[in-house]
Amino acid sequence: MTTIDHERLRQGVRQVCAAFPDAYWRDLDARREYPEEAVAALTQAGYLAPLIPEEYGGLGLDIGSASIILEEINRSGGNAQPAHAQVYTMGTLLRHGSDAQKGEYLPGIASGDLRLQAFGVTEPEAGTDTTSLRTMAVRDGDDYVVNGRKMYISRVQFSDLMILLARTTPRDEVKRKSDGLSVFLVDLREAVGNGLEVKPRRVMINNQTNELVFTNLRIPASSLIGEEGRGFRYVLDGMNAERILIAAECIGNGRWFIDRSTSRAREREIFGRPIGQNQGIAFPIARAHVSLEAADLMRFRAAELFDAGQPCGAEANMSLMLAAAAAWEAAEAAMQTFGGYSYDAEYDVERKFRETRLFQVAPISTNLILSYVAEHVLGLPRSF
Repeated sequence: MTTIDHERLRQGVRQVCAAFPDAYWRDLDARREYPEEAVAALTQAGYLAPLIPEEYGGLGLDIGSASIILEEINRSGGNAQPAHAQVYTMGTLLRHGSDAQKGEYLPGIASGDLRLQAFGVTEPEAGTDTTSLRTMAVRDGDDYVVNGRKMYISRVQFSDLMILLARTTPRDEVKRKSDGLSVFLVDLREAVGNGLEVKPRRVMINNQTNELVFTNLRIPASSLIGEEGRGFRYVLDGMNAERILIAAECIGNGRWFIDRSTSRAREREIFGRPIGQNQGIAFPIARAHVSLEAADLMRFRAAELFDAGQPCGAEANMSLMLAAAAAWEAAEAAMQTFGGYSYDAEYDVERKFRETRLFQVAPISTNLILSYVAEHVLGLPRSF
C-alpha cells in the first residue's frame, strides 16, 4: 500500500463533502434515512475503496491515509458511519480472503456495483465477549447451514455482502475459546428472505441497525474466508482496522466541534464582548483541542504498526479510547459554548453530540479497552 500527500487527500474529500451540507445530514437524521447520494458520490470518487489494491480498482492506500478520508467526512459535518464498514472490513478480506474471492468481489466493491457495509459479529447474549457467540455454521455437503442471532448489525438493508463470524465447532469441543470460529462472506441478496430475517432497531442515532435471525440459512462452502476454525484471528485484523478508522472519525467529530465552537466564541457577544474572551469558554475549547492533537498522534502510530503487519492491538484500542474521549470533551465544550442554542437542531450540535457519544461504548466499551491494556500491556491479572 502507498501513502499519498495527506493535505491533497483532505482537500479532495472536502470537495466531495461540500455538496452535502449540514442541512442534508440534518434532514436525513430527522427522517432516519440512509445517505444514498453522499455514499454514491464518495464511491465514485474512490474514497470508499482506499485499501483495495489498484489492480482491483481501488486506491491502494495505507490505513493512515484511509483514516483521513473518514476523518474529513465527519469534520465536514457529515457522518462516515453509513460507509465506514466497507473500509475496515478490508482488514479481514484483503489479508485472509482467497485470490478467487478477491478477484470476484473487490472490483465490484471498488466500482460501487457491490457494497460490503455489514459486519456480523455482535450477539444479544455475548456482546463484546466475541468468543462466547452462539451462532453456528454447520457444514453440510457443499454448503454451511447457519442458525443463530446477531444484534446491532448495521446497514444490512443497504449492503450486498456481509462479513459473518460464526462458530463451526461448539465451544465445549475446543481447547481455547477463541478456536472453532470461522469467517464467511455472505451474499445478502440471496440470504435475506431465504433463512435470514432482518429486524430493524430504532436507536439514538441514524445508524440503520438491526437484529438478524438466521434459520437454516444455507451459504456455499466457498463463502468461507481462510481456514475453518481460525476466524477469530482473522477478524482481529478487521477489528484493529475498525478501531483505527473509528478513532479517525472521532477526531473528525472533535475537530468539527472545535471549529464550530471557536467560530461561535468569536462571533457571539454577550455583555458587550465576545464570549470567547471569557476563560470559562476559551479554556475548555483549548483543552479539548490539546486532547484531540494527542489522540491524533496515537491514531497514526497505530496505523503505522498495522500497515507494517506488526502487532497493534494495544495501540489500536488506545487510539480509539483517546479519540473517543477527546471528541466527547470537544462535544461538551461545544454544548457549553452554544448554550441553549446547542439543543436546537438547526445548529447541528445536538446531532453530532449524539453521534459522538456512541464511540464510548461501540465498537467496544472503554472499560474493555482498559481491561485489555491492564492484562496484555501491563501484565496485571485478568479481571473477568
